[in-house]
Amino acid sequence: MSLAFASCIVALILLAAIGAPIALAMIASAIVYLAVKGQDLGLAAEQIIQGLYDSFLLLAIPLFIVAANIMNAGTISDRLLNFCVALVGRFRGGLGHVNVVASMIFAGMSGSAVADAVGLGKVVIRMMVQKGYTPAYAAAITAASATIGPIIPPSIPMVLYALVSDTSIGYLFLGGIFPGILMGGALMALNWRIAKTRNFPIETPPQFKELPSLTLRAFPALLMPIILLYGIYGGATTPTEAAAVAAAYALVLAALFYRALTLKALDGVLMESSRATASVGLVIGGALIFNYIVASENIPAAVSGALQGLDVSPLAFLLALNVLFLALGCLLDATTIILVIVPLFVPACQALGIDMVHFGVVTVVNCMIGLITPPYGVLLFVINATTGIPLRAIIGEIWLFVAALVLALLAMILVPDTVLWIPKLFGYVPGS
Repeated sequence: MSLAFASCIVALILLAAIGAPIALAMIASAIVYLAVKGQDLGLAAEQIIQGLYDSFLLLAIPLFIVAANIMNAGTISDRLLNFCVALVGRFRGGLGHVNVVASMIFAGMSGSAVADAVGLGKVVIRMMVQKGYTPAYAAAITAASATIGPIIPPSIPMVLYALVSDTSIGYLFLGGIFPGILMGGALMALNWRIAKTRNFPIETPPQFKELPSLTLRAFPALLMPIILLYGIYGGATTPTEAAAVAAAYALVLAALFYRALTLKALDGVLMESSRATASVGLVIGGALIFNYIVASENIPAAVSGALQGLDVSPLAFLLALNVLFLALGCLLDATTIILVIVPLFVPACQALGIDMVHFGVVTVVNCMIGLITPPYGVLLFVINATTGIPLRAIIGEIWLFVAALVLALLAMILVPDTVLWIPKLFGYVPGS
């Protein structure tokens, strides 16, 4: 390790330890690297500007954020919940199932776990508490189901992974469909078991004559995932253009069809979306400089060479990486892991013959589990802030859900076709 790189790592750790935002810590430590190396400090700005302006794919991120925020502000979430109550509320632990199914549907629109937790969380938690569920349990299953948001396409984390790995975003989106369903199934099975043990209530099913009207109210919102997927895989749009279509469709739906979005609310949506985009953009900027540093230090080649000397099997390597990512998820946010840590191992995965779509989907699932693992469980903090339910109580209930999601993750690692069988149907050749 060179003196410049060692100084960079020390600066990053010290800045993060004193509470500096991770994006600013990354940029500052990169400047330390350039200073010690004796290079032009303006190179940091150059790397950020070139990286941001050269990637058309990155435009998808603010567009998906806008689409999710519009749906949250436009009562679309409420209509989806009513539809899900009619669909699965009649079973034991019905509102827990509603929580998971609503998250799976909302996942096909937002691409963001936080948007899912904020949009559906407060409403469904209130519904569950009123029906006799404990607040902590309602909050825990809400946080766990929100992790599905970035797995079923669209997915902002998958866009970021495609950026650093040069993997097809279309095949990544396809690869996330069945794993998202698998995660939802694992959570619903656990919810059924807990509901039976704790005697949670069964919802009164709606009358048959009410079903058509409930479906009709939700139908325009349910069309969004179909429009997105058809646009991308039918060849009509690129993923970035599909994100623009999603934002436009959400706006038309909320403002004109449902008439639930005022100009004042739209102004708030755009301001909030700008703040969220800027926050993600800063981390991306820091990651772009770090990618330059990693390339300058020739770290990927060193990692690949070390692995070849160890003669490690692809499965053992993938399992070890996922253990590492689960540990890092307790301390770092998903964006940082994907943009800073993952690029270090991409060349090694390629050298070992690990399929990059399989690796990408598994990595994103792993990072989403990190959103509900203490002490740095972002979704736990979001739900605590929006509902006031004590964080300690939520953490006490979350561990069984973490275990269920880890089991689903293990199935994806051991059986690659859980990820790859849908991309294969669309012509994907693993390892290509």
